[in-house]
Amino acid sequence: MSKRGAGKKQSVKAGMNFEAFSFGSIRIDGTTYEYDVVIDRGQVSKRNKKPSKKFRAAFGHTPLSIEEDLPWKCRRLVVGTGTGDLPIMDEVKREADRREIELVILPTAEAIKTLQENPEQSNAILHVTC
Repeated sequence: MSKRGAGKKQSVKAGMNFEAFSFGSIRIDGTTYEYDVVIDRGQVSKRNKKPSKKFRAAFGHTPLSIEEDLPWKCRRLVVGTGTGDLPIMDEVKREADRREIELVILPTAEAIKTLQENPEQSNAILHVTC
């Protein structure tokens, strides 16, 4: 079952089961998402990258920016960068420091492993393409 374009948040139980990840999709607890996802306190939703598109020309790719609704209510924010191509703007890094949130930036496959090993008090943004 795919979730395409749905802006609805999907509830995920504690200890998410990341069942599959490949270019363009990720399956979490039986639901396949064919877009970047935000995991905020156990809720999975589509990443709204529209606010960051204005920075695309400067990065050659739509970056993760402070303009997005980032899931800050955590002790650790894990960002999966796809194969490493998702740029993270410096403002995001500074805001994480200001909020005293550990910011972990890894290719998405490694980010998923990190979340599986230590999910407590962690939110995530997972880029599933490039």
